[in-house]
Amino acid sequence: MRIQILKNAGEVSRAAACFIVNRISKNPRLVLGLATGSTPQGTYAELVRMHRQGDVSFADVVTFNLDEYLGLSGDHPQSYRHFMNGTLFSGIDIKPANTHVPNGTARDPNAECEAYEQRIIAAGGVDLWLLGIGQNGHVAFNEPGSAAGSRTRVVDLSESTIAANSDGRFFSRPEDVPRRALTAGMGTVADARALLMLATGEKKAEALRRAIDGTPSPDCPASLLQGHRDFTVICDELAASLLGDAARGGK
Repeated sequence: MRIQILKNAGEVSRAAACFIVNRISKNPRLVLGLATGSTPQGTYAELVRMHRQGDVSFADVVTFNLDEYLGLSGDHPQSYRHFMNGTLFSGIDIKPANTHVPNGTARDPNAECEAYEQRIIAAGGVDLWLLGIGQNGHVAFNEPGSAAGSRTRVVDLSESTIAANSDGRFFSRPEDVPRRALTAGMGTVADARALLMLATGEKKAEALRRAIDGTPSPDCPASLLQGHRDFTVICDELAASLLGDAARGGK
């Protein structure tokens, strides 16, 4: 595990974008896993900027998103497909057919989850998965209790996740947040050849401490990734404030 601690969220976003662009420069057909939420927004803005100034092309890149709310169509303003279209896809030269997000309105959600796994396999597997971390240690919508080998599936959202998503950034009220979602599993995430996790702000400090310094446990799903063969964490000083000396030295 490589840990890079930077001054603030802006520096994290720039470093993460450079990390991704470097991987694309080495493999223009990169299969890139993507996350949603507030943490990666700055990274996506940097990727759009770098594309517009000619530093990177996404023409042959294939993307897979981690999750989607069950019951929301792709044109719903709070859907993750809508989020990705607005924050990244519309600003780069990626082919729409190469962007994959679980279908939140699939007639058979369980079949959609199985098909999503097969689409990842057909693409050759994910080369790099960009991840965030929730305040309770969740990765994507893998809430505490998720098994290390879990695959893409329908899940119930925890009350803490619902509350975190209803603070005005996405939904105005907890009752507006869908209670279920489709999410790539921890096993699906761990299958990626490389992982890049971002964490910013003091609200993520305890979760990051448990993920990096704690004993791997389903109680903190992010901790289950500790042994991954190619795992980079980029965080700001606030998120890193509870890390021990070993982690700060690059555990």
